[in-house]
Amino acid sequence: MKCEVFLFVFLLCLLAGCSICWFNTVCFVLCNQNFPAHRPLAISLTVSYNGVSAALYALAANAIDPSSDALYLLLNALIPLLTSVVSLIPILRQPSLDPLPPDAVRRDSLIFLLLNFLAVVTGIYLLVFGSTTTDGTTARILLSGAIFLLIFPLCIPGVVYAKNWFRTVHSSFHFDGSGLILVDADDLELHKELLSRHASSIGPIGNGSLTRLLSDNGSVIAITRQKTGEIEGCCQRMLVRDQLAMLGQEHPAGVLVCRIDFWLYYLAYFCGGTIGLVYSNNLGQIAQSLGQSSNTTTLLTLYSSFSFFGRLLSAVPDYIRAKFYFARTGWLTIALLPTPIAFFLLASSDSAVILHVGTALVGLSSGFIFAAAVSITSELFGPNSVGVNHNILITNIPVGSLVYGCLAALVYDANISPGLGNILMSDSAVCMGRQCYFLTFLLWGCISVLGLVCSMLLFFRTRHAYDLFEQNRISTQLY
Repeated sequence: MKCEVFLFVFLLCLLAGCSICWFNTVCFVLCNQNFPAHRPLAISLTVSYNGVSAALYALAANAIDPSSDALYLLLNALIPLLTSVVSLIPILRQPSLDPLPPDAVRRDSLIFLLLNFLAVVTGIYLLVFGSTTTDGTTARILLSGAIFLLIFPLCIPGVVYAKNWFRTVHSSFHFDGSGLILVDADDLELHKELLSRHASSIGPIGNGSLTRLLSDNGSVIAITRQKTGEIEGCCQRMLVRDQLAMLGQEHPAGVLVCRIDFWLYYLAYFCGGTIGLVYSNNLGQIAQSLGQSSNTTTLLTLYSSFSFFGRLLSAVPDYIRAKFYFARTGWLTIALLPTPIAFFLLASSDSAVILHVGTALVGLSSGFIFAAAVSITSELFGPNSVGVNHNILITNIPVGSLVYGCLAALVYDANISPGLGNILMSDSAVCMGRQCYFLTFLLWGCISVLGLVCSMLLFFRTRHAYDLFEQNRISTQLY
């Protein structure tokens, strides 16, 4: 009987996983095709609302029937189906993908600004009320408010078209062309042309020059500084070997898996975002082992909400780009910092406060990574190949879920022994106490440090490509 139940659950998870991958890929491709001037902002919003699904389902279940566990499965089955059917109509009837005039780009900039503000309000609302225990009437009112906030963005484009209402607001924001995107299609082609002219005008490599030669796949194949042979040491050779020379160079799958930058990126994601996802999957058992079972819903809502805010924060670099420019791979490194801090905090104490703080930090970090990763994949390895390339990247999620899940299970089972406060539920022993996940948190913290190191190496190797693109973009605007 147990074997049959396991196979049934496995089949359901397999089908759900295939659906999620397909749905996400379609969303990413649509964002890339329909919003070339605001690609990171569109992707950030799309991925952000994934982060509040747990809080929304908890609110809906509490409003309908808080005593039914099967209701969660029913909601997960029906809501995605209904929303997909409704979304199919505008997707099939979308207009032709013609380049937008400057006025339309500025109008879309304002729309995205308003949508981000509304998303922040939605996240705060679900964070405050998502795990609140209330009576049936109050819960239904709260659910109605959440549904209103989720549907209201459909009205924003129509409101923005009323120029008389928003003329004053619009004039206070200055969005010049593609100022909110690191790799715009027109800028990218001009960037490639400037690089080609620069490479042909420098000539042969000499002893006092700084020269980057471009190979067919966009790699830096030679660098000389000041004197011939000044590059020395293993670390320096690793930083310059097979570097990307420009952003947006298309990488077919065969070329992608041969790039050092891709594998550094893969490891950073594997040891960062994926490990945060596995933490959220084990959050119920973690809370149970620490005697916090009554706070499981609160912890899940906390993780979901902070993951949502992390995904929204991934768009901040595009808004502040005019005043403070930093490579997106550098922002990825910064986003990975909270993860090891959170796991080492969780290993140091079993208090409820630390559990809540650690959960919030992991959610914030992993949320940022999930949203920023699509834009990074597009910028480093080409926007036209992002559908295939990003799916290759996220193969680390099932691999990481298996590896980290087995690691946690081995540590958990090893700490189940008589006399340590462990209890027996049905036919399964339940581990109780700090020792159940202490070693797991330490190992996860060390692994996330490895991911941080990989992201730093990726930043150092790609920084020159981002800087060169930004310099060329600014120079074209001046002339």
